Amino acid sequence: MTILVTGATGRVGRHVVDQLVTRGADVRVLTRDRGKAGFAAPVDAVQGDLLDIDALRAALVGVRTFFLLNAVTGDEFTQALLALNIAREADVERVVYLSVFEADRAVNVPHFAVKHGAERMLEQMGFGATILRPTYFIDNEHRIKDVILDHGVYPMPIGDKGLAMVDTRDIAEVAAIELLRRDRAPGKLPIETINLVGPDTLTGADAAAIWSDVLGRPIVYGGDDPSGFEQSMARFLPKWTAYEMRLMAERYVSDGMVPRPGDVERLTAMLGRPLHSYRAFVADLVAQSAKD
Repeated sequence: MTILVTGATGRVGRHVVDQLVTRGADVRVLTRDRGKAGFAAPVDAVQGDLLDIDALRAALVGVRTFFLLNAVTGDEFTQALLALNIAREADVERVVYLSVFEADRAVNVPHFAVKHGAERMLEQMGFGATILRPTYFIDNEHRIKDVILDHGVYPMPIGDKGLAMVDTRDIAEVAAIELLRRDRAPGKLPIETINLVGPDTLTGADAAAIWSDVLGRPIVYGGDDPSGFEQSMARFLPKWTAYEMRLMAERYVSDGMVPRPGDVERLTAMLGRPLHSYRAFVADLVAQSAKD
């Protein structure tokens, strides 16, 4: 049967599609622009988004399993609930949902609270689902590499509790494994939650030290200043987004994103290989920047 992937043109979604195609799955994507999506056969593309009810209904025809990924937007909660309602209407009850680490605890951060709300809907409306809860994406460092390279400062206020940063390739491969497990099961499977973490739990000082080692010159940590981070983000993001980023950074500083016992071992067993490390990602990013 067909697996529907939303968010298919983003950092996680593209890897999910690639993983599913490589594993022989019948894949369909919902995308705002089929021409720009760039997916070749055998991927089927339906044009539309999660607020386009007609397109969502069309995309779910013949689908057995659904990968739901919502971008962080002002109407994210509406998108998630509409998508799950239409899936339920179409008798699609096998879902893999991309949530966020400890969504149930960071209730003041809008996109964390939204994802917890969607998790509750999955649980209370009878879906068979895997809830994936990733920590901070290692790939976010693409957005700050110029600050690091040009100014010698690691600017993300991630605190000293530690973040087990996760690579989007690992997120996507686990998602594909779970989508296929549910799709190929003889019936609906129980709800399961998987924390998606990296192999190392790093503080702000740790991250700066890794950049220093890779570059061979000092990189300093910019410190625990979520309010300053908000001001920086507000220069090029909507103010509500910048404020939400501040709230998220405050959670990093106060609580971190620390794996629970067994998280890393569980993921390593699922993937049959080590998780991608922060140091390896930084080394690749620096090498690529030197070529550009």
